Amino acid sequence: MGSQQYRGELERKRKQRVDAEKKAGEYRNKESKKRAEAAKARQEAAKTSSATTAKTKLSRASQRDKEAASAGSEANRWQTKASGYAKQEADIQAKLAKAERSEAVAAEQKRKREQAAAERRAAAERAETDARFSRTEHSVGEALRELRAPKPEKLRVLLLGASSEGDLRVGREQKRIRAAVESALHRDLIELDVRPAATASDLLDGITKFRPHVVHFSGHSNEDLIVFEYENDDPHEGHRVPARAFARAIAATDDPPLLVLLNACKSAGQIDKLVEDVVPFAIGMADSIADGDAINYAAQFYASIANGQSVRSAHLAGQVALEMAGLDGAELPTLASAADVDPATAILVKPAA
Repeated sequence: MGSQQYRGELERKRKQRVDAEKKAGEYRNKESKKRAEAAKARQEAAKTSSATTAKTKLSRASQRDKEAASAGSEANRWQTKASGYAKQEADIQAKLAKAERSEAVAAEQKRKREQAAAERRAAAERAETDARFSRTEHSVGEALRELRAPKPEKLRVLLLGASSEGDLRVGREQKRIRAAVESALHRDLIELDVRPAATASDLLDGITKFRPHVVHFSGHSNEDLIVFEYENDDPHEGHRVPARAFARAIAATDDPPLLVLLNACKSAGQIDKLVEDVVPFAIGMADSIADGDAINYAAQFYASIANGQSVRSAHLAGQVALEMAGLDGAELPTLASAADVDPATAILVKPAA
């Protein structure tokens, strides 16, 4: 029997006990009243000088004694019932307490099982993503790190945006970048692959299918990780990809990108490793950066690139846009480059002669 059923039974027993105690009280009152009437009749019989009157009074006293005895008997009977109900009530109360403890234990066990299942699902998803990184990396040989010569092809830019909790305006940033490119001198020489709500799978798919020259990420990060999204329509805690795994994904292609731009807080801590092992150029944010500042830097950077400026000049133009808006020099984005390349001569958009 469950706790709800025990509560119903307990309420019924309590009502039966209260009713029995009430009945016992009523009969006790009746017993007292009848005994008082008998005593009064005897007193009246003792005072009268009439033998007939005395006899009548004594007869009435005897009748009231019988009625008092009957009422007392009923009072005892109802009190016995009340005591029995009280005992049953105590037994049910003990069973209710035991049932509630059992149900609480069962509920806690269910919660732990559901939590463990959720953790297993999340771990399996992380393991699957890591396995994809590893499989892709194994299929690639020694990555070429030297700067590729300009080809008669469009500059391909992979725009990845992730804000799983909905607190960043990554969509606005992607819109500003597109607008900046479309109004630039060499707009026809740039191709954008825009992926909002980007997952780790979008990164791998974009790297291998789109073969970008530039990988741009906007979202959350720090010195050690980048936060992508899961395939989840509701706001959620993002998928934290270690910086090392991200770098391996960037390198997992026959034609590694030329530039990685991490438009995310404290991402500058990752760029030295990127230019050391993976790409010629990398840009990161030195500290936390406001949404508006991140958007302004990105729009100015890509406008300059699309106008035929070098990586260095485009980066400086983006920094100047932030300084003019009042941002402190220590908070500006940082550019890193490999030892054998010069960002001042690296022009990513160059029309054919």
